Amino acid sequence: MKKKIKEDNPINLEEFLSIIEEFVNHKTVQEMKNYRQHYETTCFDHCYMVAYYCYFICKKYHLDYRAATRSAMLHDLFLYDWRIRQPDRKGFHAFTHSKVACDNASKLFELNQKEKDMILTHMWPVTMQFPTSIEGFILTFVDKYCAVSETFEVLKSRMFMKKAFRYAYVFLSLLIIRF
Repeated sequence: MKKKIKEDNPINLEEFLSIIEEFVNHKTVQEMKNYRQHYETTCFDHCYMVAYYCYFICKKYHLDYRAATRSAMLHDLFLYDWRIRQPDRKGFHAFTHSKVACDNASKLFELNQKEKDMILTHMWPVTMQFPTSIEGFILTFVDKYCAVSETFEVLKSRMFMKKAFRYAYVFLSLLIIRF
């Protein structure tokens, strides 16, 4: 479902989709749908949302929205379940996946140096690699925002479910006592 876009709104869905079309239709990028990133969010969906917000912010502030959008869509291009320890993977996922993602993206697509740098540095301040562009900082902060949002949504729904079960238990107990 497409939203109606106001004329002063910097979001142009057709432009956004055309920037990432090469990626989202690629077989390897499609495989990202098979790996969870944060709870129920797939790696693909996470990257897609980060790309969307990066596009919106960078376009609004007349920054390099194309590089930001492309980098955001590929910033977590790793094809493994990071929760399962693999003997061939050295180091913790949080410290190593940006390099893995950049290597994978560079093998599949032609990226400029700014795009590579944005992918490599998106885990700052967890890693000491500091973003070298404003767009790199935007990607970094949008990535953290999306990760927190995805996590919060699941935790919120789980808390609601626990509360709902608690009330259902009390309600059923009262019914049993009454009869």
